[in-house]
Amino acid sequence: MRPNELYPLTAPLMITRFIGRVFSGRIFKAKQPRIVPFSIHGVAREWISPCALKVTQMLQRHEFAAFVVGGAVRDVLLGREPKDFDIATDATPEEVRALFRRSRIIGRRFRLVHVMCGADTVEVSTFRGGQAIEDVEARLSDEHGRILRDNVFGTQEQDATRRDFTLNALFYDPTSQEIWDYHGGVDDLRKRRLRMIGNPEQRYREDPVRMLRAVRLAASRGLEIEPRSRKPIHSLARLLANVPPSRLFDEMLKLLLSGHAVECITKLRKEGLHHGLLPLLDVILEQPLGERFVMLALKTTDERIRADKPVSPSFLFAALLWHEVLAAWKNIESGNVPAIPALYQAMEQVVQAQAEQLAIPRRFSADMKEIWALQPRFLQRGGHRPYRLLQHLRFRAAYDFLLLRCESGEVDVAVGEWWTRFQRAGEAERAEMLLQDGAPKKRRRRRKRKKRDEGEDVKAEG
Repeated sequence: MRPNELYPLTAPLMITRFIGRVFSGRIFKAKQPRIVPFSIHGVAREWISPCALKVTQMLQRHEFAAFVVGGAVRDVLLGREPKDFDIATDATPEEVRALFRRSRIIGRRFRLVHVMCGADTVEVSTFRGGQAIEDVEARLSDEHGRILRDNVFGTQEQDATRRDFTLNALFYDPTSQEIWDYHGGVDDLRKRRLRMIGNPEQRYREDPVRMLRAVRLAASRGLEIEPRSRKPIHSLARLLANVPPSRLFDEMLKLLLSGHAVECITKLRKEGLHHGLLPLLDVILEQPLGERFVMLALKTTDERIRADKPVSPSFLFAALLWHEVLAAWKNIESGNVPAIPALYQAMEQVVQAQAEQLAIPRRFSADMKEIWALQPRFLQRGGHRPYRLLQHLRFRAAYDFLLLRCESGEVDVAVGEWWTRFQRAGEAERAEMLLQDGAPKKRRRRRKRKKRDEGEDVKAEG
């Protein structure tokens, strides 16, 4: 199938395309994509996941267009293994759902279909309409230009134009092993250039999260943001305040778990996008100790991700917000509040303040609080306290957190070394390692002993 051939369109898609032309005031001449053959790009269909191949073949067998699209094509061309394979088609969600027994329609802003193949899931989207379509019921924006709802279907060309960056607007046909390129994405990849499709300022206003995505892609893929695409970012950074906290959290989590978090944070600071996203991103510019601690945490996370080792989002966010907790803890203690109650108040205060910017899920915030709450207990190295701490469910995470604090200079290195040795030591060595417990004995136990002794004296006199 070549670009000058018409796809078999369903009635709703034909009507949508006609309305788009009428409202635009003129009939658009279809833009012809550049067809890049296998002999040039070298991406074989074997590089595509079996589930994605199955879905594209089924759709094409029923005379629908079907392409692997977006980040999967981009990453394969960069020599990286894609995490997900998304498919774009001219079939409506209902038509896709009817072809696959194990599938479901999801989404509100974008209606998509998830097709399951065993443990794998492929996301299938219908070609989206272009900017010329002015269907008020289907497209809704706020006063800043951010799109709130957009369920307009369209053509493949329109779908390519409405995508964010040129290297995300590449369509790969597994059957012909061709790449359809509407906006020069293949050349941009070759030049290691990240370029926005259309007017950058307008596109950032439609979805301010694109500014964060630009930073993440540039840092994690070794790309340079094109000057025209970079220019509006600094002045539009304030628009991130209008993005729902849950979306900001999802994008920040992708950024921090990209395996290139250090580069991402550096670029966020360079583009002026750090203020307000996380308190740490403001604090680290002012506190050398905090910056060292955060960068050590990000570096450790990057190394684990690149080594295919598991990482904990809870641990990472605990590290990012720790110096906010420290500042709040010190402030509350100055009001004559005991240390431990002050720490718990500080933790709650920081988590509540952060919820207004990033909707950190409760399962993460609960683990973060446990890691923070265990830190004072590492200073208690006498009596039975070290043994009880070793049995705690979050000991390992809290211990790794302590080592970061030691390495950054916040805590004496000897404390971390003591706990490292204590874990590995036998019972006899542990007993010798225990420091003298200077904690006061409980008064209740002393009173009971005194009362018992007095009773025995009375009996003796009788």
